[in-house]
Amino acid sequence: MTLTQALLWPGTKICERMGLDPDADAGLIRSMFNMIVYLAVCLTIVWIIVG
Repeated sequence: MTLTQALLWPGTKICERMGLDPDADAGLIRSMFNMIVYLAVCLTIVWIIVG
């Protein structure tokens, strides 16, 4: 598994679970899910550090 595949893994798994093709629409759906996942992770880390 390459670094790129590891970074895209959450979005790929969410798309597969929903029955969507991860490569459809040039991967925009997968990118949206990746941004949501990584946003939640980063915000949690920031809140732990600041709070």
